[in-house]
Amino acid sequence: QVQLVESGGGLVQPGGSLRLSCVASGGIRTLSDMGWYRQAPGKQRELVADITSNGAADYADSVKGRFTISRDNAKNAVYLQMNNLKPEDTAVYYCNAVGSTWSRPYPSPYWGPGTQVAVSS
Repeated sequence: QVQLVESGGGLVQPGGSLRLSCVASGGIRTLSDMGWYRQAPGKQRELVADITSNGAADYADSVKGRFTISRDNAKNAVYLQMNNLKPEDTAVYYCNAVGSTWSRPYPSPYWGPGTQVAVSS
């Protein structure tokens, strides 16, 4: 099955920036939509941004103008550039991808283990 590994989280002051990366591996046959979700303590997991294989992106209203999602199809990777971070952006960020493998040829959602982003002074 598809494995997703995130990196790039950490602690940053308000107004700072972070760049999250996620690489998919594991006998991938196809990858369609890839995206980032986040879950803050006591809250439900929510979509932050997603991007199609053709590069069409969509964002949550709360991050529009501050976050940029991109992907490198040759590397099976998706990135999230986060600028002007706010304390309310604090959460565990999860990479998500819809993909298929040679052993599991129908498209299925896959999740990474998550990376912590903390915004605090």
